Amino acid sequence: MAGGPKKCLSFIGFSLICFKMVASANTAPEIPTIDQAYSKISTSITVEWATVPGATSYLLTAEDGDTVIETMVANSPGTVTGLKAATLYQITVRSVSATGRSPASLPKQAKTVLAAPILEVSSPSPDSILVQWEAVYMAIGFSVSIMRANGLGRIWKENTTNTSLTFTRLDAGTLYTIKAYAWNANGTPGDDSTCNQRTSPRAPASIQVSLDGGALKASVSWAPTEGAFNYTVMALSDSSELSCSTTRSACTISSLQCGTEYLISVLASNDAGSSKSTSSEALKTVACAPGRVTVQEDPPGHLSVVWSNVDLGDYYVAFVKSDDGLEVHCNTSLTQCNFLSECGFTYFISVFAYNKAGQSPLGDVFNYTTAPCCPSDINPVLVSSDRVEIVWSPVRGAELYETKAVDGFKVVECNDTAPACTLSALECDTKYNVTVYSFSEVRGSNMSCTSRFVTTAPCSPEIKNVSKDAFSMIRVHWQSTNDDATYTVTAQGEKGLYRCSSTGESCVVGSLPCGSVFSVTAVAETQAGRSLPSFSVPLETVPCCPAGLTVTQVTQSVINVSWTVGTGAQTYVTVLESHTGQSKCLTHQNQCLLGCITCGVNYTVALKAISATGLTADCTYQSYSSSACCPLGVKLYRLSPNGIRIYWQASRGSTNYSTDLYGSKGIFTCAPRAGLSFCDVTEIPCGDVYTVMVSPVAETGLKLTFCPKKIYSVTCSGSTLGMVIYRGKRNAE
Repeated sequence: MAGGPKKCLSFIGFSLICFKMVASANTAPEIPTIDQAYSKISTSITVEWATVPGATSYLLTAEDGDTVIETMVANSPGTVTGLKAATLYQITVRSVSATGRSPASLPKQAKTVLAAPILEVSSPSPDSILVQWEAVYMAIGFSVSIMRANGLGRIWKENTTNTSLTFTRLDAGTLYTIKAYAWNANGTPGDDSTCNQRTSPRAPASIQVSLDGGALKASVSWAPTEGAFNYTVMALSDSSELSCSTTRSACTISSLQCGTEYLISVLASNDAGSSKSTSSEALKTVACAPGRVTVQEDPPGHLSVVWSNVDLGDYYVAFVKSDDGLEVHCNTSLTQCNFLSECGFTYFISVFAYNKAGQSPLGDVFNYTTAPCCPSDINPVLVSSDRVEIVWSPVRGAELYETKAVDGFKVVECNDTAPACTLSALECDTKYNVTVYSFSEVRGSNMSCTSRFVTTAPCSPEIKNVSKDAFSMIRVHWQSTNDDATYTVTAQGEKGLYRCSSTGESCVVGSLPCGSVFSVTAVAETQAGRSLPSFSVPLETVPCCPAGLTVTQVTQSVINVSWTVGTGAQTYVTVLESHTGQSKCLTHQNQCLLGCITCGVNYTVALKAISATGLTADCTYQSYSSSACCPLGVKLYRLSPNGIRIYWQASRGSTNYSTDLYGSKGIFTCAPRAGLSFCDVTEIPCGDVYTVMVSPVAETGLKLTFCPKKIYSVTCSGSTLGMVIYRGKRNAE
C-alpha cells in the first residue's frame, strides 16, 4: 500500500566540452581578468570577466586539487558545470581566438553551494506529514516549507538543525507540496528539493449497517471521507473474517454465517496510507435453524415437538401443517411445543428461530403420521348361523382393515382393503366379540378400536322322527341346542304348505291332505335371526344338481358362488378348500358369499345339493384360483422432469399387474414385464395430482378393480430425482 516514505531527488546537469587548441603562428589574445566567481547551484560556478578584444571564445577552468574541469563559453558570464557540491575551486579564464589562446588569468577562488537534501516524506496521521532527510555535507541547518499543492492557503516554514521535521494541524486527505534546502556556516543556502505528499484520510463516520437475514448479507454505508481513494469494510467474528472493498460509500458483505455476532468497521485509504480503524458496529445475524427436532405422540391426539436451543435465538415458532392443508403454529421462548392431532393425518413440522435480525433459514422438515382412525359405525347387514357380514364407513388413514371375532379362545379373522368383511365358519347361536382394526403401512395397526357383540343366528334343529298321530296329522320331534328359541315346522307338498310352532321340542301339523308327499323341516328363530331349515323328513329322491356354477371375485377376501336351481334340491353347501384351510357356506339360495379367502391361492370348489329329507348330491367339483393379492408399498419416484416410476411390493406367486394413473390431464397406463414390480411412465405432465392404482391381472386378462387407490402430487419444482410427495389414500370404488 502506498503510504511509506518516498524520496525526492534534485538533479543538476552538467556538460564537459573538450577542445583541441589549434596552434597558430599569430599572436594570442590578451589575458582576461576575472571580476568575480560565485556558485548558485551545487554543481556549477558562474564566472564574470571583462571582454578581451579579438577573443572569439573563452576557456573556463576549475581545479579542486584532484580534478580539472574545463568549459568553453562564448561570452561572459560563463558557467562551469559538473562540479562537486560544497567544494572550493580555483577558477581561471583563457581567451581564445583564431590566432591561439592566452595564458590563464589570475586565479579566483569560489566554492559551490550545498547539495539539496534528499527528502523522505510520509503521513503518519490524517493531520500531519513527516519530512526526513540524510545529513548534507557542510550543512549546519535546514529550511523546510509546506503548502497546499493547489496554491491555496498559507505556507508553513520551519528551520531546524535536525534531519527530520513533522508538520501538524494539516487537512486530512489533502495533497501538499514540500520544499527544503540546507545552508552552510555563512548562511548561504544550497540547492532545494521539492516533493508532493498527501495526508492520509480520516476514518469514515456515520456508519449504517443493514442486514438481509434471508440472504445472510449485510449492506454497510458511511459518509464519504475527504481524500479517500477507496474503502475497506471488515466483518470480524470469533471464527471468520469477511471484507469487501469499494471506491464508493457503500459496500455489501455476503456469506455471513447464521447465529454469529460480527464487529463491523470501515477503513479509508489513499496513496498516503489507511485511516485508523473506526469504532466497530456490532451486528447479530439471524439464528441458525434449530436442530435435533423430535416428534412424539403421547398420549394419542397430542403431538409434542422438541428441538435444541440455538445461539442468538430469542424465541421459536414451530409450524405444523396437516396433509389436508390446515396449518397451526406455536410461538415460544422454550424448546418445546404441544399440538392437538387427529387420527389418520400426516403432519409436516418445521421449526424456526427468531431474533431482532429476523427469521432463521429453513431447516429440515419432519413428518409424522398418526395412527389410522377406527371405524365407528360397524353394522352387521347379515347374520346367519355360521356367517356374519358387517360393513362400515371408510376411515381416514386406513389402508387395510383387520376384523376379528372372538369367542373365548377361538378367533375368526379376515383382512381386507374394503370396508366390509364376511366372517364365516362361525358357531351358531354364539355371542362373538367383533372388533375392526384399521392399519396403515407407516404407523401399523390402531389397537385402540372399540368392539361390539354380535350373536349368530340359532342352530338348525335336528328332526329326530316324524310320527303320525291321527289321520291327516303328524307329530314332529326335534332336538335343539338353542337358548330361548321358537321353532316353526313346515310341511310342504304338492298340495300345499302347513306349519306348526312351539318353544319345546315337538309340535303337531294337522289337516294334511291324504296321499301327499311332504317335505318336513324345522326352523329355529331368536332375536339374532332365523336358522337354516332342518333336514326334511321323509326321504326323497336325490335332488337334481344345478346345471351351471359360477365363481366371482367380489373383494380380495370374498367370492360369490352362484348356481342354477336344481329340481328337488332345497339346501346347498358350498365348500372352498385349499392348503390354507376351508371356507364353507350353507344356504337354501342359489348363491353364497364366502369370506376369509386367501388371495393368490388355488381352491377346490365343491357344491352339494341336499333334498328336503336330507339326501345329498355332490354336484360339482372344479378348480378355482383366487385373485392375486393387491400389492402393498405403492410409491412413486421421479426419474426425470417428465418421468415417473411406479413401484410396489409384489404379492406371492407369479402375477401380472396393470398400473393406471388418473389425472386432470389424462390417463396413463403401463404394464411391467412379467416378474417385475415396477413400471415406468416416461411422459407425464408435472404439476398435477394423480390417483394411482396397481391391480393384478387375472389369467383371463381381466383387470381387477378392488385394490386401493393412492393419491400423489407430482410437482414441477425441486430435484428431478427422488420420491414423489404422497398426498393420501382412496379406497377402491
